Parts: sequence; structure tokens; C-alpha cells
Amino acid sequence: MDERSKEDKEYVAGLEKGLAIVEAFGMRGGALTLSEAAEITGHTRASARRSLLTLQRLGYVESDGKYFRLAPRTLRLGHAYVASNPLGRLVQPVLEATTERTHESSSVAVLDGMEAVFVARATARRSLSNGLGMGSRLPAQSAATGRILLAELPDDVLERRLRQVPLRRLTPHTLVDVDALMAAVQAARLQGYAVCNEELELGVRSIAVPLRDHAGRTVAAMSLVVGTQRVSLEDMVHSLLPHLESARRMLGSVL
Repeated sequence: MDERSKEDKEYVAGLEKGLAIVEAFGMRGGALTLSEAAEITGHTRASARRSLLTLQRLGYVESDGKYFRLAPRTLRLGHAYVASNPLGRLVQPVLEATTERTHESSSVAVLDGMEAVFVARATARRSLSNGLGMGSRLPAQSAATGRILLAELPDDVLERRLRQVPLRRLTPHTLVDVDALMAAVQAARLQGYAVCNEELELGVRSIAVPLRDHAGRTVAAMSLVVGTQRVSLEDMVHSLLPHLESARRMLGSVL
């Protein structure tokens, strides 16, 4: 009880509300009115207004009187992660070498809740899905990288998360059944790699492997993406998995 009371005293509710407002801009993908900010975050209009005006005063938000927009200063938050976390710097040379050898775009992602967040990327000239870049997010249950990262979770935790998150059908091939998704993640855990076969975007498939630290914990996932017209699912596993495994072994000595 004393420990819980101490944690409650150290918890800054105002900071939580401010960060929720910042994240709300990403959920909407553009400017927000006060009412929209309150609706997305679940805060009262008065609370959302205080957060927005505080962020505006600090230079993180701009407003024309009706609409609020994130200001360039918010880029400092993302840069702080990139600058303080060595993962991106460590994997980038290996990503570029892998893309050079395979002529396919490669990426490294980490898990944030039920999303795979890309922290490094090397793009081939014939790049697919040009919208993906540093900081891009994909639903973990549908992405090859995400399934590799989810494979670290115990089955009971995985099932609970899958039942709590909205399972959206992005293409006709997207798995949205919890049992089927459990089987896909368990297969990734067993075989050491995961695939995404047109579940996120038609005409695109990918394959991913885990990146582990010295203690054997999966800290990230590395993937390659290909076009379905050029590379079959069987050929992708046969020809690209060895390159990913090579990169994984190379990074295993520095992570």
C-alpha cells in the first residue's frame, strides 16, 4: 500500500494528459479542433484546452484560433529517442549492406504496445510502400516484424492483447481471427522467422527475423520487403532468409 501510494504521488497526471494530446495528432493525421482533441483523448474540453494552450506556450503546438497543429519543435522528441538509443546507428550499416546485396528494401522495427515501429530503414531503388520511414507504425499482428516481436510474449499475454486490440482487415488477405493470428505468431516463434503475405498491402510481401541481444532477448526485428509479381512466397523464404540470417548473426555481436 505504501509503495502504491508513493507511485501515485510521483505520477504526474498533467504530463500524461499533455502527451496524450500530442499522440492524438498522430491518430488523426492532421490538425485538431479543441472538441476533436477532447474526443480522441477522452479528456474534458477544459482539460484538453489547458493541455493544448500549455503545449502552445512551450512551442510544441501552433493555432490559428480554431485548429491546433503540431509545431516543428515536436521533432525534438523523436530526435531525442534516435540520439539516445544506439540501435538505429548500429543496424543502419548492416541494413544498407543487406539492401545492396538483395536489391530489396530492409527495415528494423521495435514493439510499442501492439504496433511495430520502424527505427531504421534502407530503401532500394525499386522501393515499395514509399510511405514507410523512420517512425512509421504498422499493426504488429499483421506485420512480419510485429509477429516476430510478439513471439516473445507468453501465449496468455499474446491472446489477451489480440482480444483487446481492434483487428482491422486491411486487405482481403489480412488475418483478423484471433486463433489464426495466434497460430501465425507461434509458427514464427518455432521457425525463427515470420512472413506477411499481402496482409498489409496488396502486391507486397515481407519476411522478418529477430535481432537478439547478448542475453538472448529479442530487442528488434529485421525485415525485407518484395513485390509479389517478382518474388513468390517460396522464393522469398529460399533466397532472402539466408541474407537476413547473415545480418542477424552480424548484429548479434554488437547488440
